[in-house]
Amino acid sequence: MNLSGKNDSNPASELEQNLEFLRQTYFFSGIPLEALKVFSYLCTREKYKLGEYLFRQNEDDGQAFYIIEGKAVLEREDNGRTKIIRDCNRGEFLGGLTLLGEMRRVFSLKAAEDTTCLILNREKFTKALEQFQEIMPKIFKALVRGIDSWEERFLADRPDQCGDCMDRLGVSLL
Repeated sequence: MNLSGKNDSNPASELEQNLEFLRQTYFFSGIPLEALKVFSYLCTREKYKLGEYLFRQNEDDGQAFYIIEGKAVLEREDNGRTKIIRDCNRGEFLGGLTLLGEMRRVFSLKAAEDTTCLILNREKFTKALEQFQEIMPKIFKALVRGIDSWEERFLADRPDQCGDCMDRLGVSLL
C-alpha cells in the first residue's frame, strides 16, 4: 500500500491523512503500522452541518469519531432538559469503546459548527480484528491508559468544584 500522499487530490493522500489521524489517538497508539493502514482504509469521512447530530443519547450506532475539522458539543438530556457537558474539538477521538461491543450512548453529540469527522464502525473494525488478533492486548492497554489519564485529568481540573461527583469517581476501578 502506497501512502506517499504527495498529491492532495489523490486517494492515497486521504489514506495517509487517515493514518496520521488514527496514530494521534490513544486508542490506536500501540497498533503496528500494517494494522493501522487497514483501519485507515476502512474509515469513512462524514460532514455534519451546524446543529446536526453525529449520534444521539440511548442509541447504539457502533461508530467511533475523530473530529478532523469543526467543533461539536456533548449533551445529555435528563427529565426533558438538555444540559451541555462540554465542547469536543478538532483532534478529539470519541467512541472507541463502541468499537469493542454493543454500547448505548450516554450522551448526544451535535455539530456546533460545520464539522468533518473520520468514522470507523464496529462491523468493519471487528472484521479487521480477525486479521490482526494479536493487537487486542495493545488496544486494551491503550484503553486502560486512556481511562487512567481521563480520571487523573478530571481530578486535577476539579479538585474542589465537584461536590458529590467525587463520591462517584472510580472509573479506573472497573
